[in-house]
Amino acid sequence: MIAATSPVNSASPIPAPNPTRTRRPRQLRLGFPSFSEPRLCATRPRMDFLHRIVGGGCCRGSTRQGLKVEIDSGGEDIFVAAANNAVPEHLVVMVNGIIGSASDWRYAADQFVKKLPDKVIVHRSECNSSRLTFDGVDLMGERLAEEVLAVVRKRSEVRKISFVAHSLGGLVARYAIGRLYEPFPKPEPSGDNGNCIIEGNTNNLTQSLDQPHQGTIAGLQAMNFITVATPHLGSRGNKQLPFLCGLPFLERRASQAAHFIVGRSGKHLFLTDKDDGKPPLLLRMVNDSDDLKFMSALRAFQRRVAYANANFDHMVGWRTSSIRRQHELPKSNLLVTDEKYPHIVHVKQETLDDIHNNASSAAENQNIDLEEEMIRGLTQIPWERVDVSFQKSRQRYIAHNTIQVKRYWLNSDGADVVFHIIDYFLL
Repeated sequence: MIAATSPVNSASPIPAPNPTRTRRPRQLRLGFPSFSEPRLCATRPRMDFLHRIVGGGCCRGSTRQGLKVEIDSGGEDIFVAAANNAVPEHLVVMVNGIIGSASDWRYAADQFVKKLPDKVIVHRSECNSSRLTFDGVDLMGERLAEEVLAVVRKRSEVRKISFVAHSLGGLVARYAIGRLYEPFPKPEPSGDNGNCIIEGNTNNLTQSLDQPHQGTIAGLQAMNFITVATPHLGSRGNKQLPFLCGLPFLERRASQAAHFIVGRSGKHLFLTDKDDGKPPLLLRMVNDSDDLKFMSALRAFQRRVAYANANFDHMVGWRTSSIRRQHELPKSNLLVTDEKYPHIVHVKQETLDDIHNNASSAAENQNIDLEEEMIRGLTQIPWERVDVSFQKSRQRYIAHNTIQVKRYWLNSDGADVVFHIIDYFLL
C-alpha cells in the first residue's frame, strides 16, 4: 500500500443550514433547476430567468463552517479566501452521476476545502442534474465543457484544473475534456538537449519531445483526473451491470430496453448507439477524432485515477470501473485493509513498463470485442487503480453511493475514500 501523506481528520456530519438564511425552493439553492429538456439550447432561457431571480449579478455568496460559498446558475463554488480575498489557483470540478445533482458532492467538496485551504477552489457542477442525465454522454459533456469555460472566465486567477467525477459523470467528464483540450504549439528543436520551452495560455511549461500530445484543459494546467465507480467500458454484458447477476437473458433485455428508462445515456452505456452509422460513442472516446481529442486530453493530466468498488456495487462492475480484464483484477490474498483507510483494499500505480507488457499480452489475444478495444485504447496511458471494499460495512449494499459519500447520514463509511482522494491529490 502507498503510505499516506497527511493525517485523516475525523469525519463529521455537515451541519444543518443556517436558519437565518432566506428560505428558497430547493432547486434555486443548488444552482439551476433540473430541466427535462434534452437540448442545451432549451435550458438557456430558463437559466437566464433563474440567473435574474438569484441575484441579477454573477452570483450570490454565503459562508458555511468558515467556507466561502458562491452560487450562480452554473453550480456552486466552495473555497477559503486568503487574507487579501485572493481565490486559490487550483480549480477542482466535481461531476455527479446519473439522476444526481451538485449536492451529491457536498460532503467531499467541504472536506477538500477544509484540508486544502487556500489551495483549491471546488466547483460542484450543476449543468447535468436529475433527468438531464438521460440526454446522453455527448450532450452532457458539451454542457459540462461550457460550464467549465464559464467558471474559468469568471475565475481568472485559476491556473490548474482537476476533475473528480462519480459514476456516469466520469464518462461525461472524459467527453468534456476532449472538447476543452488545447494542444501546445508544435515544438521546434531548440538547444542540445532536445527540449523546448512552450508558452501555454497561463503558464510557461516545459514539454519534452517524447511527449508530443501534452496540452492544456480550458487553457489550464491539467493535474488530476479522478473517477469514482465510473463504467468506463460501459454496462453491456459480462456482469458489468452486477444487479443482473450475469444472466445472459437479462443482460440482453437490459441492453434492448435501457434507452426506454434512461434515454440516450442508456444507449451509450450499452453501446447500442449508431448515430449516422458511427461506432458506439464510448468506443470513439478511446481515440482522438478531428474535433475531439479524447485521449490527448487524458494524457495531458499528470494523474489519472480510477476508484472502483470490488464488491457490492450493484450498478457498476469492478472491471468496467477499474478498466481491467478479468484476469487482471487482484486476487483475494492481495486485498489488504489499510488501518488509516479501512475500505481501501488495494492500490496499484501503473507504469510505462506495465503498459508495454499488457500491450504485448493483449496482442497475443486475437479475440477482440468492443470491450477489449476500449481497454486497449484507454490503457495506452498509465492509470492508478484504487480498489475499495465495504464488505464489512453495514452500508455495503449501497456501495455505489457510499464510495462517494453521497449523503453523509447514509453513506458515512465512505469518508475514508474521500480522505484518500484528498491525501494523494496532486497540487
